[in-house]
Amino acid sequence: RICVITLAEAHPLLQSGKTIKNINYQISANCSRLQNKVSGKSKRTWLFIFQMQGAQFLTELAPLCRISSSDGEEYTIYSCIRGRLIEVNENILSNPALLQEKPSTEGYIAVVLPKFEESKSITQGLLTQKEYEEVLLKRRSSAS
Repeated sequence: RICVITLAEAHPLLQSGKTIKNINYQISANCSRLQNKVSGKSKRTWLFIFQMQGAQFLTELAPLCRISSSDGEEYTIYSCIRGRLIEVNENILSNPALLQEKPSTEGYIAVVLPKFEESKSITQGLLTQKEYEEVLLKRRSSAS
């Protein structure tokens, strides 16, 4: 039921050998994902969060952060899922290479907890690894 947001293996930052210059969780003048402060029962145990106060609510199109590369490109990373923002990975601020070196473990971007009643429909809509690889293959073949 917990969703860990990472860069997809097909993301340009992981494909093109770019160097990440900066990661910014400041979304607008009034919104910083770093200001997300979760409190409540069992907040330290992600799997047993019963009550949460202060967690930012995200829609599918809510930006989580912006990543700048050394060639001047900027990428906005979106939540892609409705739910409460449990945590952002502050470790990538001081070590942005984690996004590229360990994107699915230590280089995660954020943790989001969807509403319980929506979690089943969310997971049913996800692709398996094999389905995802097939989508990438089709995308690459249509681009060439």
